[in-house]
Amino acid sequence: MEGIIADLHIHSRYSRATSKNINIENLVKYARIKGLGMLGTGDFTHPLWLSELKNKLKDNNEGICYYDDFPFILTTELSLIYTEGKGRRIHLVLLAPSIEVVEQINSWLLKKGRLDYDGRPIFNMSCTEFTEGIIKIDSNIEIIPAHAWTPWFGIFGSMSGFNSLKEAFHEYTGKIHAIETGMSSSPDMNWRLSELNEKAIISFSDAHSFWPFRLGREATIFNGNVNNLKYSEIIKQIRENSILGTIETDPAYGKYHFDGHRLCNFSSSPQESKKLNNICPVCHKPLIIGVENRVEELADNPKGFKPKNAKPFFKILPLHELIASIRASDITSKKVWDEYNRVINSLGSELDILLNTEKEKLSRVADERLVSMIMLNREGKIKVKPGYDGVYGEALLQEKQAKLF
Repeated sequence: MEGIIADLHIHSRYSRATSKNINIENLVKYARIKGLGMLGTGDFTHPLWLSELKNKLKDNNEGICYYDDFPFILTTELSLIYTEGKGRRIHLVLLAPSIEVVEQINSWLLKKGRLDYDGRPIFNMSCTEFTEGIIKIDSNIEIIPAHAWTPWFGIFGSMSGFNSLKEAFHEYTGKIHAIETGMSSSPDMNWRLSELNEKAIISFSDAHSFWPFRLGREATIFNGNVNNLKYSEIIKQIRENSILGTIETDPAYGKYHFDGHRLCNFSSSPQESKKLNNICPVCHKPLIIGVENRVEELADNPKGFKPKNAKPFFKILPLHELIASIRASDITSKKVWDEYNRVINSLGSELDILLNTEKEKLSRVADERLVSMIMLNREGKIKVKPGYDGVYGEALLQEKQAKLF
């Protein structure tokens, strides 16, 4: 598919639990290795990161900032935690059209709290108050509910306090044009909610490092050319739901797909959880309800429903994950990196290898097991042990696939 593969939800080294080596240079280097054509800056609310962005990026006067010839859109994520009848909590991604607008956003937020302690700051402010304030600054700022189904801070999460967009945004619901799937859900799961049928279903990585098994693991494909980009055109595609499609991980790979308790080493499907009355059999406390269960709870469209304007999506696991699974090694190990680099240096970007490279060409570089895994991956036929309560899902070894396919 032609277009620009973009990851617009990432973080800087100033956010919690992030790589301290994140800088513009590393982001661009590994975005190209991954096969991405555009990134979000992340964390524009943080004063030190914003200073770095101003120094290193050049604005094209169309809302796109370039490092050399690589494009960025100014983005950030923030957290709202407040009481409105009951406790509410949500993470939102913002896209902004210029440094000037970013500075206006930050000036307004400074009246509500601090920005210097974390790249993803927290505010005691409702979704309606936030949205009203943001659109007064500039109507071209885009507000996107982040990782929409994760339990604590996704708008549909089991612990977030919301059951719908309208419950969160009230009279400003029409200003929300898209939601981010998050790793634990895929577009077809989101199609189960009728209130999302006219919204864009987009995907980004929420990466906390620049490594290619994190950066771009989920992405959105936009129309356009990297050398002639306009912020207004990207926003138009989001608002009109005219994106080309998305790249997703298998939702089971996400950290919150199934129900469970990490500390109890216990997970369960929604069907099993129902039999247990959502109580952990190990500690006898309520389970953390995952995304698959939550979708079933809120869905008002049947399984298999597809909106008329639904976009295609490609469900793949990162190349590091495939190599690690057949080598029975950690994704960060030297032998996995050595093989990854050898394949990339011979064949090109990771996403091109995973989605497009012909089997015959793969076979000249990779061994039979890896070629087989890449092809199964491309066809969506890799079995994944579902993640739960903050634990990533696990791709099963190739030998275990034989009985399934």
